[in-house]
Amino acid sequence: TRSRGAAGAALLPSMLMFGVILASSGLLLMIERGILAQVGPPPLHPPAELSRRDGRDSTTELELEVLRDTRNRTIRALCGQRSMPRSVWELPPGQRRTVLRHLLVSDKYRFLYCYVPKVACSNWKRIVKVLEGALESVDVRGKMDHKSDLVFLGDMKPEEISYRLKHYYKFIFVRNPMERLLSAYRNKFGEIKAYQQKYGVEIIRRYRKNGGNSAGDDVSFSEFLQYLLDEDVEHMNEHWMPIYNLCQPCAVTYDFIGSYERLHADASHVLEHIQAPSFVRFPERQAWYKPVTAETLHYYLCNTPRRLLKELLPKYILDFSLFAYPLPNITSQFCRQ
Repeated sequence: TRSRGAAGAALLPSMLMFGVILASSGLLLMIERGILAQVGPPPLHPPAELSRRDGRDSTTELELEVLRDTRNRTIRALCGQRSMPRSVWELPPGQRRTVLRHLLVSDKYRFLYCYVPKVACSNWKRIVKVLEGALESVDVRGKMDHKSDLVFLGDMKPEEISYRLKHYYKFIFVRNPMERLLSAYRNKFGEIKAYQQKYGVEIIRRYRKNGGNSAGDDVSFSEFLQYLLDEDVEHMNEHWMPIYNLCQPCAVTYDFIGSYERLHADASHVLEHIQAPSFVRFPERQAWYKPVTAETLHYYLCNTPRRLLKELLPKYILDFSLFAYPLPNITSQFCRQ
């Protein structure tokens, strides 16, 4: 069992940029008062009307550049700091392996896609397989194979990696960090036996008295968050590892950052940019999928010890700040609603 102190020490060096704020308890005070939760994100993503694929008019290239500039403002500010990595080759070996393992390659359409679990990555992998001719249609039913017929940047030679990072169109899709964690929790511990047995049993053994007989299928959300708090970020499972660690937006200069909240519009923008065939579209949500609604997130957060959320948020602070998501409102007033 790793200690919480060891987990804190293992945070990325870039977290030191927030040291003054955290040390003064300024950030935690703002969390307590719900101040940051009231700050809406800037318009980081092209509005829905940008997409020709949705049958709407596109904006001019100048307007699109303005939107991109707004979207990238916070990333440029952070990644411009002297201590931040400028390329994947400046990353420690473990961090470099992680990001290269998450960058999918399409040589045919000359793009790199950093997949983030629980941010529609299965559907994006379907699209990549269709574009590469390995799958007939995005609507083909059946369990998704997350490895076969896919090319990962990490499987290539250094010179091949450098060439693609320099010349290919690069994009990622992001999601509200707490919503993503809740989605992972409900999916992995509520539906998938392998995760219950591998992680659930261990979590209950650690954090519950007399929990030795559990099958791992009754992990509470609070127990899951406590587990995340005590884990080393760089060794987390990819389904709850911070997006920053998975895709390294300072070491990789992404041309486009789409959001889960504007999934279809942003996906259409990417497909249009890479000049995908018109028959390739982003798949509709599967009928069995249970979305995380605002009400569901509200319920789980407000039934989680506030202390636990306060201690965990700094671990995901780069995902909140870089991708312009407001911190969760966990004030007593909000939770009484």
